[in-house]
Amino acid sequence: MSDLFPDRVQTERLVLEAATTETLDPLDLYEHVREGAPHVDEITEHVTWDPHETPRETAEFLELVTEERENDEGATYVVRPKPGEDGAGELAGLTGFSVDWDAKTATFGTWLRKRFWGRGYSGERAAALMGVAFDRLDLDAVVVCVHEDNEKSRKAVSRYVEAHGGHREGLLRRFEVNQDGSVADVHRFTVTAAEYRAATDDDGE
Repeated sequence: MSDLFPDRVQTERLVLEAATTETLDPLDLYEHVREGAPHVDEITEHVTWDPHETPRETAEFLELVTEERENDEGATYVVRPKPGEDGAGELAGLTGFSVDWDAKTATFGTWLRKRFWGRGYSGERAAALMGVAFDRLDLDAVVVCVHEDNEKSRKAVSRYVEAHGGHREGLLRRFEVNQDGSVADVHRFTVTAAEYRAATDDDGE
């Protein structure tokens, strides 16, 4: 297993644990991503994956993200609230990033179960992963893309990107192909390493 990416990342309220075939039972994950799981249609409405039809599909997903981690192409994490939080220890969702080493960029992604929406968890885990991208991996930029119709996520991403010195670059038309073959426009947000360090240095003063 690659040691380039941390196995565990902690924030004030969350623990991010590496999601691999060794650390996560596919049946446990399947219960939250399967067809018919609570609110799964809302969760997947504006993301690039569809609810899983079988446990095998979830197992194959875990094999894929494990391979990406071993090849230093990216890292996926289980998001769990810490003790004291409502739902402490539960699987709240997944988060992670893919790395383009030639462009020196990390592209972030995340989804959370609906009961964990509205708590600011997305911004909290994003701040922690920016630390990994810039301080541990020495990348030049973080990229986040959000579907045009996903207004809630767009507002959340805008808040945490601007808090770290970044900005929305614009709308990329017909940029992302969904699993059902439809094509989506996406908003692209970026934070550069220089912007991140200026923002975090200011916070420390």
